[in-house]
Amino acid sequence: MRVAIIGAGSLGTIVGAFMNKQGKEVDLIDVNQENVSALNEKGATVTGFIELNVPVRAYTPDQMSGHYDLVFLLNKQTTNRVVLKGLLPFLHEASIVCTLQNGIPEESVAEVVGRERTIGGAVGFGATWLGPGLSRLTTTQEAVKKFAFEIGELDGVLRPRLEAVKEYLQCVGTTEILSNLTGIRWAKVLMNATFSGMSAALGCTFGNVLYDPKAMTCLAFIADECIKVSHAQGIRLARMQGEDMESFEFNDPAEIPSKMPLYKKIWGQHVELKASMLQDLEKGRDCEIEFINGIICRKGRETGIATPFNDKVVELVTEAQNRRGVNDFSYLSRFDELLDRYAKGVAVTL
Repeated sequence: MRVAIIGAGSLGTIVGAFMNKQGKEVDLIDVNQENVSALNEKGATVTGFIELNVPVRAYTPDQMSGHYDLVFLLNKQTTNRVVLKGLLPFLHEASIVCTLQNGIPEESVAEVVGRERTIGGAVGFGATWLGPGLSRLTTTQEAVKKFAFEIGELDGVLRPRLEAVKEYLQCVGTTEILSNLTGIRWAKVLMNATFSGMSAALGCTFGNVLYDPKAMTCLAFIADECIKVSHAQGIRLARMQGEDMESFEFNDPAEIPSKMPLYKKIWGQHVELKASMLQDLEKGRDCEIEFINGIICRKGRETGIATPFNDKVVELVTEAQNRRGVNDFSYLSRFDELLDRYAKGVAVTL
């Protein structure tokens, strides 16, 4: 099987390193020539919770040739229009395109490459790109081994090809095949909208958010809005990392303190992680906020569910993006008005 990873950034470098280490020859494709050169000359280097260096083959898109049987998408959704159009000549009729991107990209990917070629999945660990050919694993190795990926088909049918995809992803860590891809995706949106959203909005690590009571109160509202929006669409969130994401919903803000132990159990393994959105802001790039918290806001408007805390995250991250800067933790005060409304029992309306 001929396999490629599109996007040899923080996650793509790590995934490619693990696959090639296990004898699965996988091409790494990236637009950054300096990164491609470093990968070819020095190998894919992983640091952080694991130290690893593996020889790999890397190419820029203009160097691609032939057809691929399986392609993993790990590029940013912001680049999909260009990336997918450029990928088409390198796919055959039975090629599999597995999007492991943030948000809910399956439908937009399928529009370009075809539904029959498209499957999706969620990544259960995080990383930081340190420079050409070098990525830092910011999730514990134990968590990666247990909860690396969940994958599935758009229509929920458990086709044999999922096992072929799983065989590659298992090189990194445990990979589950699930019939509820939409539920997987919305569970991952919750995971990203909460800690990644707050990390990008406040310019900090997941740990900075996890250990701040005020930030965690805001985060609990972000999660609750996500669940209510998914329910309004008739979607129930799948379990992730062995836990029930539905349990973060509440009917009364007084329930929020009871949710904190589960947040700490799940995200305590990711305290060193810095959101990929924040990494993009630090590099002066556009980030994926519209595909993460933004999709909760858009679907909330469509279904009549208020999403004020997600709206605020989008506002703060967009402000930073527009000025090509990064916020700091003082921006947490921008949530005060919303918190006061709930403390006074004033309903937030659309």
